[in-house]
Amino acid sequence: MDRPEADSSVRRYIAYVSTFGTTQLQSKNPYVIAWWSMAFPGAGHILLCKYLRGYLLFLWEVFVNYHAHINLAILYSFTGRFQMARDILDINWVLFYAPTYLFAAWDSYRSTVELNHQYILAAREDAEVKIFNIGLFEINYVEKRIPWHSAVWSALMPGLGQVLLNRIPAALFVTISSIAIAVQSNLLPAIYYTLLGQFAASKAILNPQWFLNLPSLYLYGIYGAYMKTVFYNNLFDWEQTKFLKKNYENKDFRMPFKKADGSGEGMYIISTFDHSNYLELAITAMQMKGIAKEHILGVSMDKRGEDRMLFDSIHSSDGLSMLDLPFILATIFCLIGGIYGFILLWGPILWGIIGIVVGFSLGLIIKLITTKKYNNRQKKEKSTEVVLIIDCKEDQLEMVKDLLWEHHALGVRKLSLN
Repeated sequence: MDRPEADSSVRRYIAYVSTFGTTQLQSKNPYVIAWWSMAFPGAGHILLCKYLRGYLLFLWEVFVNYHAHINLAILYSFTGRFQMARDILDINWVLFYAPTYLFAAWDSYRSTVELNHQYILAAREDAEVKIFNIGLFEINYVEKRIPWHSAVWSALMPGLGQVLLNRIPAALFVTISSIAIAVQSNLLPAIYYTLLGQFAASKAILNPQWFLNLPSLYLYGIYGAYMKTVFYNNLFDWEQTKFLKKNYENKDFRMPFKKADGSGEGMYIISTFDHSNYLELAITAMQMKGIAKEHILGVSMDKRGEDRMLFDSIHSSDGLSMLDLPFILATIFCLIGGIYGFILLWGPILWGIIGIVVGFSLGLIIKLITTKKYNNRQKKEKSTEVVLIIDCKEDQLEMVKDLLWEHHALGVRKLSLN
């Protein structure tokens, strides 16, 4: 069974790790989630891990959009062919489209607000979470990853970022839908002709009704993989902090103490770490070498409020909100570039890529100007996240130091009170 044993005293868990993915409560901006629902109905709900509702809305959007010829009408309207836009629309299907489209945006906003409340309550309850799950078909666990790795893999092939995170439902959604829409729109042959410089052939072979679905789906896949990586890193830090508090903040730990006459007892090793699996590997390795659990003190440090970073690293999540607007504008400009690419020389593929670059850059500039907090943090050294103090014998000192260095300690120092 995937589901952990239920604790009747716990009302809300902050996360649930199954063999097919990790479902997590996390505070999110309701306007951003509503935007993704407007960009592609269902996408916002999937970001909230409401998969069944998201899949239903997504399939509805594709089905009704196709029969109503919404994307073709958008193309003709933006290029000034208004009569063609009126003629192409199928009124029987258009009237189905509008109410459900508005519902997707409204419900994703409402659901985000409600889930934010649930997240606050779950965080206050602070219940234990099982972060490792092994089943018949898959092994899933929460691990720290670099957010841009997930984003780059999703950019190269939509869905691979979600596969990296073991988000199987989301990976299936992004991959299958991207392939289906790419095939229906003749995307790959159009890319081939674009690379050869045959822009007229590229425009002729592209099916705009299907092609105009791709900007929203493609950018959503990248953003979703990036965002979830940041959230999973936060979940890892939170769970490991709880683990250290429960197991390695022993009140009876003999702290280094020097008497008034200058004498003291004990040999200590003090070490600093990032939150990572290497920290727990180092602790368990020392215990296997004879260091008692009661002689190891692990303290997770509280982090001071910090300025926003431009991009997130494996150790931080300050830059997530910096990228909301860039991804939104990249999607909008990519769609506009794809539309006008049908009448411009270079074609929809190149103008769509130009739109992504322009929109993303413009979004970053706006965020940097409005927040006024970016201070080139990438040149600063990252702060310590965990401090380990090991009470050991003199003949164990070198062994402990070697184990700490082998497991990627940031710093190690011997403290002798003899």
